[in-house]
Formats: sequence, structure tokens, C-alpha cells
Amino acid sequence: MFNLLKQTFLIIVIAISVLTSSYAQVTEPQMIFVKGGAFKMGSKKGDYDEKPVHQVVLSNYYIGKFEITVKQYREFCNATGKKMPPMPTEEWYEEHDQAEKWVWKDNNPIAKINWHNATAYCKWLSKETGKNYSLPTEAQWEYAAKGGNKSKNNLYSGSDNINEVAWYDETTYEKGTRPVGRLKPNEIGIYDMSGNVWEWCKDNYARYKSGTQKNPKGPEKTNFRVIRGGSWYYVGEMTKVTTRDGPYPHYSNFNYGFRVVINP
Repeated sequence: MFNLLKQTFLIIVIAISVLTSSYAQVTEPQMIFVKGGAFKMGSKKGDYDEKPVHQVVLSNYYIGKFEITVKQYREFCNATGKKMPPMPTEEWYEEHDQAEKWVWKDNNPIAKINWHNATAYCKWLSKETGKNYSLPTEAQWEYAAKGGNKSKNNLYSGSDNINEVAWYDETTYEKGTRPVGRLKPNEIGIYDMSGNVWEWCKDNYARYKSGTQKNPKGPEKTNFRVIRGGSWYYVGEMTKVTTRDGPYPHYSNFNYGFRVVINP
């Protein structure tokens, strides 16, 4: 009788172990430390929503070395029962003049993600790891894209030569994302902050305010959320480190992805 109970107990333990390993597999993002400091946010030469240029002071934080990949997002979907983003329809291929079919490749950035999807991933990753993951604030995103306290004030993230650092319409031939980390990193070792996929930020989207701001979190309430960085399907002008846009948070397309931060 004792041996039977012992065997039953071992079977239960093994079953729990198998289930746990199946659903709790987490590939944590590689993170880059960003030393806090002051910088000028925005651009005098940019669009109306990049003005006024204003000073921002940020505390230390960590930001993803790469955009969140298909593999990482699939782990989230497997663990939570959510579905992967849908593949394009035949109408989409015809509209975008693409013969090459879109497939989810593990090392490419996840796309077709709305703001709510990205936020849910951050909450799940925080729960699984015990770390404080979130989307970056817009100020954190721009400071990191500009190279933090090592910034050389480049037009794009890591270079004034767009082809060194960005996947955009002229280098992807509008045929989809590219594997993360293939191009040149910026001054502090971050990849693809210009191009590949637009990246969701935590903030609501609105015009900038003037005056010095410390660790700003954006406007209190609007109907839109910030995206930054441009993408594989957009023109090079959209991949500048100061370019911004503000779609509805429920909106997604095959240009929208994200990266994460950890706030100590």
C-alpha cells in the first residue's frame, strides 16, 4: 500500500513538473543598462508634434537590446492561451503587391501587435520573472534611441547613415520584417530602434509641453498611444529618433511591435 501511494505521489510530481515546464518557459529579453541623465527631447526641424524641444531628466533604467521577437511572444501565447496574431489575407498580399507569403520567424520582431497586447505581455513577463517589466515611456524610448549619455546626436538611432541601422521600405523592398540585431547598434548597444517595426510606448499621445520635466509619463488622458521608430514598410524619414505617431491603442497592423524596459 505504501509503495502504491509513493508511486502515485511520484507520478503527480512528474506531471506537475511537465506541465510547469510546458507553460512557464520564459526567454527573457536581453537588457541594456541606460544611465540616467538630461537630454533635449524633440526636434526643431521636425513635424509639429516634435515641438517644442524641451529638457527631460531621467533616472536609470534598463531597455531591451532587441525588439520582442516572435519566439518570445509565442511563449506568452502558449502560456496564457492567447492566439498569435493572424497571418495576412490574400487581399492584403494583393494590396501590398507581395508574392512572398508572410510567416512567423522566431528571430524576427513580433508584429500585428496592438498596445493592449504589448501591455499584457509585459504584465505576464513581470509575473513570471518577478521583475518590473513595462513598455518604455516615450522619454525613455527617445533617450535610449539617441544613445543615452553617449549620444552623438545622430539623425537615426546609431548613425546619420540610415542604411547602417534601419530596415525600411528601400532596404526591405516592402516584403516584411528582418531578424533583430543584424544591423549596427547605437552608441549604447541597442539594435533596431530605427526601422523594422514601430514600437509602442506606455504614454498617451499628444503635443509636447515646454519646460524641464523629470521622468515624464506623458499626458494624463487622450484617445491615442505613442508609437516610435518607423518600420520596414515606411519611408526612411519615419525612422528618425524624434519621429512620433499616435494611433488608437486597439489598432494593429504588420508594422507594429514593441520592446520592453525594466525600472529598478
